[in-house]
Amino acid sequence: MTIPSLPLLMIEPVVRAALLEDLGRAGDLTTDAIVPPTARARTALVARQPGVVAGLAAAATAFRLVDPEIEVAVERPDGTPLAPGDRIATIAGPARGMLTAERVALNFLGHLSGVASGAATLVEAVRGHKARICCTRKTMPGLRALQKYAVRVGGGMNHRFGLDDGVLIKDNHVAVAGGIRPAILAARRGVGHLVKIEVEVDTLDQLEEALATGVDAVLLDNMTPHQLATAVRMIDGRAIAEASGRITPQTAPAIAASGVDLISAGWLTHSASVLDIGLDWESADYSPPHSDGEVSA
Repeated sequence: MTIPSLPLLMIEPVVRAALLEDLGRAGDLTTDAIVPPTARARTALVARQPGVVAGLAAAATAFRLVDPEIEVAVERPDGTPLAPGDRIATIAGPARGMLTAERVALNFLGHLSGVASGAATLVEAVRGHKARICCTRKTMPGLRALQKYAVRVGGGMNHRFGLDDGVLIKDNHVAVAGGIRPAILAARRGVGHLVKIEVEVDTLDQLEEALATGVDAVLLDNMTPHQLATAVRMIDGRAIAEASGRITPQTAPAIAASGVDLISAGWLTHSASVLDIGLDWESADYSPPHSDGEVSA
């Protein structure tokens, strides 16, 4: 599998905002009071549980934004399967910056690795079928690009990135338009010839109407595997068949066996479990200032 990448230009603003939120108005009071400015350290990012690593660029950016002297040496790049105890990267440099950036770096790394691990689990569940696993727009505000990147790292693919790169006619659009056919016709009049049109259907009758009108893709929502198999036969290659609703590693194989092209799961991004990754201390190089136990004013 080819591992995707994100330009630093897309990563840095999100990480910078997270650091500013954490530093507040006075900076890292704890670290600045305890750690001498000359202290240097060597630490390691270590996996505590199995999964797939993702988000190393965001973690490295957190360290480097706090102190450009911090060096990050990646040993297991994004997309690497992890076992408990695996060393992911080594961090070396000024100890103050390392400790200040630690939580933000781990927040990004643990969350994005959790997203990638969830995607990898679903991909494995449908192995042997043609169905591809994809995410949705149910992302955390401000993190969409990173979360969708992590889905790709886990072997999944992305649905539309936003409202502006594809038409997805859902039930409320249909209600306002007065039906499937008028909604599709209005969408076709309102967008350019390169924009794909997908419509969500809950019943086989709605599917028949959508196919008769003509669409690029149909979102088969909350259908049983039997209904999905019937829908795939009705579609007969005339549109992309996407299944959604109640997608878990346990239900995905039967859904994939229906013959759908795509299986989309919102929980990959909005409810992914954080992968437990820690920053383990390895060595330090500094001499603490002498203290006789008294604090002078």
